[in-house]
Amino acid sequence: MDVLGNYLYLCTLNCDKSVKIQQVLCALEQFAPLPLQESWDNAGLQIGLTEAEVSGALLCLDVTDKVIDEAIAKGCNLVVSHHPLLFRGLKQVTDANDVQRTVRKAIKHDVCVISMHTNMDNAIGGVNFKIAERLGAVPVIPAGKALDTALQKVPMVVAQMAEPMEARRFISLVKERFGVKCAMCNELLQRPIRTVAICGGAGDFMLDEAISQGADAFITGEMHYHQYFGHEQQIQICVIGHYESEQFTSEIFRDIIQKECPGVACFIAETNTNPICWI
Repeated sequence: MDVLGNYLYLCTLNCDKSVKIQQVLCALEQFAPLPLQESWDNAGLQIGLTEAEVSGALLCLDVTDKVIDEAIAKGCNLVVSHHPLLFRGLKQVTDANDVQRTVRKAIKHDVCVISMHTNMDNAIGGVNFKIAERLGAVPVIPAGKALDTALQKVPMVVAQMAEPMEARRFISLVKERFGVKCAMCNELLQRPIRTVAICGGAGDFMLDEAISQGADAFITGEMHYHQYFGHEQQIQICVIGHYESEQFTSEIFRDIIQKECPGVACFIAETNTNPICWI
């Protein structure tokens, strides 16, 4: 069996007893292949040895030293995050900053760290599909296209709400479903909202595409000030916060692991890593 064959074999093992970290990594990368990540990203294995057996998996958005503490307390030797702990190479590993302290603690306690970032943003069934699910919206497949390959990038999802609704009611629904106190919006749209374009995290680069696809509203996590201008009555912009838009990504990790490696105990992190406070 060649290298690719070995890899796919590991990815498709039905694990009902002991499970190695490598098998969990393969399952995650089969769902969101690393070639889907952006060129600047650093998804995949971050820290640790993949031949170790999984004692439990803690699933989170960000990796901090407090998240590692939670993993240790729960008996987990694997942390799966959305945002990578390591974006760039480290020139030293000391106590100089949060990243270095977290790396030291993870290594000291044999905690493996895996991150699924822009590959999960771009994956079919990934972050933006989860946002649509939370809204009760159904993704729309454009005419002439088919979502039939794991290596197809889908950086934005266009979805249909169950029924048209006026803008204020729509924004209230978004706030309720994502637990946000307020949303940053342009002026209220005067037509009903039915079609919604979704790009979690820092998704303002997809605004023009959302408009070109005829969306009534655009939901993202953060957007630059000047991009709000010039779209009055063209599209309803609704910005809910980076953390808030991606907070349910851990549910995707849980579903993948439970399906492919059902012997692994999964815990969604209780540690709130959002560095932004609404005061």
